Amino acid sequence: MKTFCTIFLLLALLGMIAGCSIKYAGIGGVAGDATIATLMANERFSQSLKLDNPKDFDEARRGLIAMPHGTITNAKGEVLIDFDAFTFVEGKAPRTVNPSLWRHALLNAQIGLFRVSEGIYQLRGFDIANMTLIEGRTGWIVVDALTCRESAEAALRFARKHLGNKQVSAVIFTHSHIDHFGGALGVTSPQEVSRRKIPVIAPDGFMKEAVSENILVGTAMARRAGYQFGMALERSAKGLVDTGLGKAVASGSCGILIPNIVIRQPREAMVIDGVQFVFYNLPGAEAPAELTFLLPEKKAYCGAEILGRTMHNLLPVRGAKVRDALRWADYLQQALEHTVDADVCFNTHNQPVWGRTHIAEFITKHRDVYKYTHDQTVRLINAGYTAREIADRIKLPASLDAYMSSRGYYGDLRHNVKAVYQFYMGFYDGNPANLNPLPPEESARRYLDLAGGAERTIAAAQDAFDKGDYRWSAELLNHVVFAEPGNAKAVELLARTYEQLGYVAEAATWRNSYLTAALELRKGPPKKGIDKSNVIDMLMQTPTEYFLDAMAAGLDGPSAEGKDLTINLVITDTGESHVLRIENAVLHHKP
Repeated sequence: MKTFCTIFLLLALLGMIAGCSIKYAGIGGVAGDATIATLMANERFSQSLKLDNPKDFDEARRGLIAMPHGTITNAKGEVLIDFDAFTFVEGKAPRTVNPSLWRHALLNAQIGLFRVSEGIYQLRGFDIANMTLIEGRTGWIVVDALTCRESAEAALRFARKHLGNKQVSAVIFTHSHIDHFGGALGVTSPQEVSRRKIPVIAPDGFMKEAVSENILVGTAMARRAGYQFGMALERSAKGLVDTGLGKAVASGSCGILIPNIVIRQPREAMVIDGVQFVFYNLPGAEAPAELTFLLPEKKAYCGAEILGRTMHNLLPVRGAKVRDALRWADYLQQALEHTVDADVCFNTHNQPVWGRTHIAEFITKHRDVYKYTHDQTVRLINAGYTAREIADRIKLPASLDAYMSSRGYYGDLRHNVKAVYQFYMGFYDGNPANLNPLPPEESARRYLDLAGGAERTIAAAQDAFDKGDYRWSAELLNHVVFAEPGNAKAVELLARTYEQLGYVAEAATWRNSYLTAALELRKGPPKKGIDKSNVIDMLMQTPTEYFLDAMAAGLDGPSAEGKDLTINLVITDTGESHVLRIENAVLHHKP
C-alpha cells in the first residue's frame, strides 16, 4: 500500500490538472442552422470529390460478426460510450456537416466485432481506437487496450461472448498514446502478468513517453483535448459526428502495465503464444515510441497509427511536440517493403485494407501526402514565405487530393504545413513586427479604437458573415471579444461564425474545435475537469522525478522570489529520498 508521501505527490499533481478556473457563464442560446453560404460551400465540396465509391463501405462492413448496443458505464453509472448515440449518422449529409466528413463518419459508424482474417479479429467503436485480438495457441494476444479499463473490459467481454472465453496470453502496446494502453487493467492485471508470465510487449521508450506526455502541461492538454475530440458536444448533426479516428473517446479509469519485453532494434522477430511476429521499431514519427509488426504466416501487417483511413496530424490540436513528417514518410517507405506479401493491413484506428495492390496504393498515397507536405513547405520556407502564407498556398496534387483514405479528417493539410514550419523554424516568422507584439487584449482595444469602436467592427463582421467570409468575421470578432468580453452581440455573432466554420470543416478536429468554442461562448466552460480517481492507477506508475518536475513548473515564481528553502523528502515505501530547494525563485530537486 502506498504511503502518505506518495499519495500527497499524486494529489498535488492532480490538483494542478483538475479543472478549469475560468469564470464565464456564457450568454445562452442554441446552435443555429447552416447559412446559404455554408450550404453552397458544402455543395461545391461535394461536387469536387467522388463520395459515392462503395469499396470503402464494403471494407468497413467486411467480416462483421456482431454489433454492440446499449452503453459502457463507469462505477458511478456515468455513460462513457453510447453505442446507439450515432445512429443518426446515416443517409445523405445533413446541411450542417461537410459532405466528405459525413462520408467518413458513415464509415466509422460501422462498429462491432469483425473478423479481419484467419485468427485475427478487431473490436471497433468501443473507444476511439481499435482493439485487435490475435488467436494464439493458448489464448488471445491483445493488441492495444483502448483508453480506459471500462471500455477494454467491455470490448474483451463482447469478444469472448462471440468467440469463446479464452484467457489473455499476451498484450502488445503499439505506441505511447493513452488511447492504446490506458485500458490495460481491463485486459489483465499486474498480478496475473506475474503469475502466468504473460508477455507485455512495447517499443523502446514506451514507459517514459506514456507517463510523461501529459504530466508537465497536462492542464492545457486536457483542456484542448476537450476541443479536439468534441467531448462536450451533443451527438447530433449540429454537434459531434466523428473524431476522425473513431466515433468518441471513453473517458474512464486509466492505468498501465509495465512491459516485460521491449522492442529496441529496428527489426526483431519472435514467437508469441505460437504465432510468429516480426516487430519494427519506429520511434519519433506519429508517437515518440511506436512499433508496427508483420505476421508472416498470416500474411497480415499491423501499421499501428502511422497508417489509417485519414491524413494524420503532425501537430495535434490538443498540443504535443511537433512530429517529423520526413521520418514518417521514410517509415511508410519501409512499410511498403514490409508488406510485399501481405494480404491485409489492419491498423489501430478505422477499418483495414485488403489486397496487395490496394495495400501498396494505400501506403504509397500516405507516404506521399506527408512527403509532399514536407517538401513543399520547406521549398516555400526557403523562398521566404511564412507559415500562414504557406498554409494557404499549398494544395495537394490531384492524384493525392482525390484519394479518400488520406484526406484530412483527423489531420489537416493547412495545420500540417504550419507544423512542418514550426518543426524547422519555430514560432517566429522572420517579420520583426512579430518579434514582440502586444498581448491580445491590448492589441484588441487598439484595433477597436482604430476601427471606430465595437459597433462598427461588429457591423463589418456581420457583413463578412453574410457573405460567407467566416475567417475574416472570426478575426474581427475575436478583437471585439478580447477587448470587451461582456459584449453579448459580439459573442453571439462569434459563436454563429464558429458554427459555420465547423459546418464547412472537413477535419473532424477542426469541426469539433469550432463547435466547442461556440458552445462555450453560449454555455460557459466545463464546470469540472479531470476526475481524480480516474488517473490514480496511471500516476502510481509515474517516476517521482516527473512529479517533482511538475511541481517545479507549478511554482508561482513571483511569490517565491526572495525565498531560500530546502526540504528533504523521504518516501518510505519506495526507499526514495529527494532534496527540494527553492533558489532564485526556482524549485530544484535531486536524489
